[in-house]
Amino acid sequence: MLSVLIPMSERFRYDGYFFRKLAMLGAAKGPEWLLRYSPPLIGLAAMALVPDARRAVLRNLHRMRGKKPPYEDALDVARTFGAYAGSLAEALASGSKNQVQFQSHTVDGKQHMYSSLDLGKGVIVASLHSGGWDVLGSLFSDRVDTKLTIVMEPERDPGARRFHDEVRTKSGVNIAHAGDDPLAALPLLRALKEKGIVALLCDRTPAGMKTFDVTLCDGPAKIPQGPFRLAQLSGAPIVPLFCVRAGFRSYHVIVRPPIFVPRHASPEVLLDAAQQVADRMTEFLRAYPTQWFHFGA
Repeated sequence: MLSVLIPMSERFRYDGYFFRKLAMLGAAKGPEWLLRYSPPLIGLAAMALVPDARRAVLRNLHRMRGKKPPYEDALDVARTFGAYAGSLAEALASGSKNQVQFQSHTVDGKQHMYSSLDLGKGVIVASLHSGGWDVLGSLFSDRVDTKLTIVMEPERDPGARRFHDEVRTKSGVNIAHAGDDPLAALPLLRALKEKGIVALLCDRTPAGMKTFDVTLCDGPAKIPQGPFRLAQLSGAPIVPLFCVRAGFRSYHVIVRPPIFVPRHASPEVLLDAAQQVADRMTEFLRAYPTQWFHFGA
């Protein structure tokens, strides 16, 4: 149960607790047809009501695949918001009568995950905010008997954060929040020592986070240092992994070959590993530009 008191001005923001709770009620309590058909409409509403996010999506599309005629740009912006709304709805249905039972999912490169797990040091997944990453635990639960921890950027609204963390936990995923506390790495190291999977999302870097400067989609970008420092300390391989929402309860997972970071890696080696992850991110984003849910600056 949530015990925090949420200020009224925060409660009714589009990314706040009220609308998350409202979306969860529709996804979890409503009929299945509502879960199937309402997200595209909700995505269009969000696109219209949040112009800053709409402009951010358009900038990202131009960066990933170049400028297109205005009607094609508008369609791809709408597809991005629709894919996000569908992924969010299916994630919020976790633990309810509408719990996602995948109609289909495919994994390209699954051998890279299995060979990395066979090393016995756990696996660090480097991913980004895309369609379905929130349900990776469910996607692999029938094939990989190990714990999944997802490291999240803290939500701006603490009520929304606690609410959504509870939802994610119901699907069997452990949640950790990124921050500047040096001790925050200890639970992640413990999870890796227990041969678990630790997933870090590398496309957002909150203020104050230590980062590497890389090239992403031919432009300057920053990637958190965390995954690479964690690999250096633990010996666990870094596996770039991305997820696409292909349709209702249908996901496609792309797993790339592992990246290894030596314990005594030089700054140049660490930067090269970060650029390798950025290159895999670029490949994914150019192949699936409407699956990147990056709505900020």
